[in-house]
Amino acid sequence: MKDSTKKIFEALFFDYSDLKSVEADIVSAHELLMECYKNKKKTLVCGNGGSAADCEHIVGELMKGFLLNRPVLPAIAGLKKLQAPLRSISLVSQTSLITAVANDIGAEYIFAQQVLGYADPGDVLIALSTSGNAENVCHAASAARSLGCGTLSITGQNGGKLGGICDCAIRLPATKTYKIQELTLPLYHALCAALENEFFEE
Repeated sequence: MKDSTKKIFEALFFDYSDLKSVEADIVSAHELLMECYKNKKKTLVCGNGGSAADCEHIVGELMKGFLLNRPVLPAIAGLKKLQAPLRSISLVSQTSLITAVANDIGAEYIFAQQVLGYADPGDVLIALSTSGNAENVCHAASAARSLGCGTLSITGQNGGKLGGICDCAIRLPATKTYKIQELTLPLYHALCAALENEFFEE
């Protein structure tokens, strides 16, 4: 880990001292994601409600420049403004597919079906659930593990079922949904910034 990356996490723990209690899990999550991207793999992200909004946000930070410039070299077909992505897919955005799966198979499989279609061995599923018990998110994590993917969960303090399924489980030190969500944002901002810092130069 670069010294500049360490400073990103130091700033996170300074600003959000409660997260110091899960520092080891956050570092493990960073290492899991680093391995994924070093091997030219991708992340898949899923969650419900507010967590679904976080999924879209995470993908937005990974797929284009976040804090650093990420030029594509050489420029693709002269499109000099394009930025190098860290490949990521939000599983909450496929409205037609999600509603078809919910209607024809069951709402609990809306993410697992997409994992089956999109995931390759070595990818990482980032699974968000404040309770840790969202059935559709748990099924997605089980499917990902069966397909040889890494799994990272971000939950509240309990961890729920999801905490016991995933390779790396970050159990944020909060129990109320809105408090968990308030800690989720700075956490994934730090993880996205740290990944970008490792792979791209200013």
